[in-house]
Amino acid sequence: MNRPFDYQQELDTLHFTPEQKSRIAGQALTAARQASPRRHRPVRRTLLIAAAAVLVLAVGTAGATGILKSAAESFAGVFGGNVAQTEIIDQIGRPIGASATDNGVTITADAILGDQYNACIVYTISRDDGQPLLPEGTSPKSLLMGGFGGADLSIRGGCHGSSWFIDENPDDSAIQMVQSLSADVPITSCTATAEFQDLCYFDEETGSSIPVVEGHWKFRFDVDYEDASITLGGGEAFEQGGMTFTVDKVTVSPVAVQVAYTVDSPVQWSDAPSGRQSDGDRREMERYFENVEILLTKTDGTVIDLSTSGGSIKPKGGVTVCTKGRVLDEILPLADLESVSVGGVVYPVPQV
Repeated sequence: MNRPFDYQQELDTLHFTPEQKSRIAGQALTAARQASPRRHRPVRRTLLIAAAAVLVLAVGTAGATGILKSAAESFAGVFGGNVAQTEIIDQIGRPIGASATDNGVTITADAILGDQYNACIVYTISRDDGQPLLPEGTSPKSLLMGGFGGADLSIRGGCHGSSWFIDENPDDSAIQMVQSLSADVPITSCTATAEFQDLCYFDEETGSSIPVVEGHWKFRFDVDYEDASITLGGGEAFEQGGMTFTVDKVTVSPVAVQVAYTVDSPVQWSDAPSGRQSDGDRREMERYFENVEILLTKTDGTVIDLSTSGGSIKPKGGVTVCTKGRVLDEILPLADLESVSVGGVVYPVPQV
């Protein structure tokens, strides 16, 4: 392969934010220190097949039990619950209710919302006996999945994202995990496969992850929600670093921002070993991707810098095709957005 990362085909075109790199590095370091067979996919799969006769893995829907929450209820602890946000979530979000149970713990995909290229999913992890899920004093911020930890989408394209944990109600026996996903191809109406393995917390003193609940959970659900995104511009160009960048499309919604652009020269990757980024590759990443400024301006004058968003880089026919964007930290009504700026080119958000 002629790119700096070839862990798997899909990762060839991915770029990770510093926060995502930190999380991935931490999980990789932990897995290396814990030389358990369960960390290796072929062995783990064999063990799961062999254990199928004795493992009780219940897969169903929370809707069948009458406890299916609305999308607004599920996302209240993630994005807040003011009137404007609740109205948008009610409009574009959808409850899911798919779940799996192992080792006395159930993981449920509560709800999903998103747009054409981005999605946000909230899960609930709870003990079936009603007892506290986490040891006393354990912060959700220190949690991570020891292996698999989220949904993969059935798409033909690159995908990046992140996940984090929150505790909506410290007095109950559950916590929530939030996953954001962004792709360089449309993701609406596809299927998601959610898979989780071993809920752990990260011990900063020892630099290792400690299992809180061991188990394996897997289920599927449809990626179904209302796409409220709009498309801005296309064809505008700007010069930077001796290259011409042509903006192909800017997509903005109350949930996310996505920018697609083409650079008039092919990115040149080195032959660095798998998983390592050479100085030359780092400079190429900066020139073609990281140095492209994306600013979202609200009508009140607030500017949100999205320049560190993740995305993809694909050499193609003598040029380089890139996408860059992410799920926003809060739900923003389009009426509250003034413009999106890409490399200094300003795209006003139309007000209906």
